[in-house]
Amino acid sequence: MTPSRSFWSAALWPVVCVSIYLFMYVPIIILVLFSFNYSATPFEWQGFSLRWYHELWHSDAIWAALKNSLIVAMSTVVTSLTLGTLFVLYSSKSYVSNLVVFFYASLAMPEIVLAVGLLNLFVILGVPLGLTTLIAGHTLIGLGYVVPIIKSRFDEFDKRYMEASMDLGATQGQTFRKVYIPLLGPALAAASLLVFIVSLDDFIISFFCSGAATQTLPIYIFALIRSGATPVINALSTVLLVISSTLVLIFSSLKIKKMDLLQ
Repeated sequence: MTPSRSFWSAALWPVVCVSIYLFMYVPIIILVLFSFNYSATPFEWQGFSLRWYHELWHSDAIWAALKNSLIVAMSTVVTSLTLGTLFVLYSSKSYVSNLVVFFYASLAMPEIVLAVGLLNLFVILGVPLGLTTLIAGHTLIGLGYVVPIIKSRFDEFDKRYMEASMDLGATQGQTFRKVYIPLLGPALAAASLLVFIVSLDDFIISFFCSGAATQTLPIYIFALIRSGATPVINALSTVLLVISSTLVLIFSSLKIKKMDLLQ
């Protein structure tokens, strides 16, 4: 490589990388900044204010949407962890382990395809759309994260622990509670945080499977944008950004601790 070409490569790549990151993060910075703007007009700064956070706090509609989102997210975490853990434990002793690939497929498949497929299934079965169908749809997505995480942790187990527990007179239930669950603890915590984040922020499955009477926060934000954007959306989006970022940091710290323990 000639010196001139090396110079341009060294000068060009940092500019390209910085431009890409600015393109991705500047809109988020602007959104957070204008959530503290007193003006109701976008891009017209009239001074720092918590006016829109005050309106956000006293909005009954937003609290109702948040309640639905939390119910769906926590229910999805419980059902995904329960079904995923039972699947991993059962598949370790049967041919069912060959079906693990289907959980990876649910992540690779476009979410719009899953949403339309679930909607058609609910219509065919005559299931009314609401919180129940929404939890079922989010659980399908959650299993795509839970099963791989728990299975990777389960494959690292020293199976002699389970054999020793049974040899010492413990029942299968006691072995499950006192051996499996403690060893799976970091994986269960990481999977639960990840599923909670995905469920809380999901829009496509929620839009197709929630029905007209059920609103989650992403659907409520979409409805606000369609009827005319207000700075309340900036405040709400900033709050969701802080919550999601905090959960992602916790998830990352759990993964780092897991790697340190393995080393």
